[in-house]
Amino acid sequence: MFSLLEVAKNSPFRTPFTKVQCDVPTPGLEGPVPGRHIQAAAATTESCEFGSSKYFALCSIGGILSCGTTHTFVVPLDLVKCRLQVDQAKYKNLFTGFKITVAEEGFKGLAKGWAPTLFGYSAQGAFKFGLYEMFKVYYSKALGEENAYLYRTTLYLAASASAEFFADMALAPFEATKVKIQTTPGFANTMREAMPKIMNEEGVNGFYKGLVPLWMRQIPYTMMKFACFERTLELLYKFVVPKPRAECSKGEQLVVTFAAGYIAGVFCAIVSHPADVVVSKLNQAKGSSALDVTRSLGFMGMWQGLMPRIVMIGTLTALQWFIYDGVKVALAIPRPPPPEMPASLKEKLAK
Repeated sequence: MFSLLEVAKNSPFRTPFTKVQCDVPTPGLEGPVPGRHIQAAAATTESCEFGSSKYFALCSIGGILSCGTTHTFVVPLDLVKCRLQVDQAKYKNLFTGFKITVAEEGFKGLAKGWAPTLFGYSAQGAFKFGLYEMFKVYYSKALGEENAYLYRTTLYLAASASAEFFADMALAPFEATKVKIQTTPGFANTMREAMPKIMNEEGVNGFYKGLVPLWMRQIPYTMMKFACFERTLELLYKFVVPKPRAECSKGEQLVVTFAAGYIAGVFCAIVSHPADVVVSKLNQAKGSSALDVTRSLGFMGMWQGLMPRIVMIGTLTALQWFIYDGVKVALAIPRPPPPEMPASLKEKLAK
């Protein structure tokens, strides 16, 4: 088996799907990278090498900025969505939820839970995007160039699931704190107040009792988020965008990224919604288990608040990919083009 560090340093792929071709050195044209004139030129425009440790670190920074900022931005919508999930009799719908919240707590009340949201989803974003890029390179190396292309959807699913498994461990304590603040009246108003209170009342388990349903919510969500985005982006450039990505301006590329992200977000919201309701109810109800909450909600109860979540997650996902891709542009991080069939596979299919 390959170590992740070995793969990152010695990967023969310029992208996860396209093998680097090294030219024979031409006398007088070796440049700073002997025998690789194109790579030497690219080094002047890219801040790091694809698959390097620096590449993964910069991708993690992109994840922090994309997830932390977007989730914090939609805290008011998230707050009303959570309250709608745990007390539909009172909040009834999205509009009523906003109206009641403002009437009872003022506009300031809509910002409840912003701190655990910012810290939690920043930590999650670092693991989610950084590890996704790392696992994608690792699994590509393990599969080989041809299989990595043929089974790329499976590769996206596996890499994103692996990344999210670890990302949720970082998110869980903050998610539990956020939901407690937002859905339990009088419990606490700030993260500094809520975290010690949860620790005193429930111990460490109070922060991680929602980890399993969080995995159930986030892993399918992230698998759909990355796989659907990657394949949608590929299809948009193939059938909708009138020119190759290399010929598109940076602005045009970011617009396509936003569109692919929104499409992926709608599917993400639907796939992960039942588990999201369970997480909200579980963190509100002290001493309950995920199975207890599922039984009490019933099938229809687990779909409460779906429409506001589609709006929230669709917008979130689109903005996250837009910001993440924008960070790659700003930091000159390598951005692999849509995958292309390897030459060796084309030769096999032509026979």
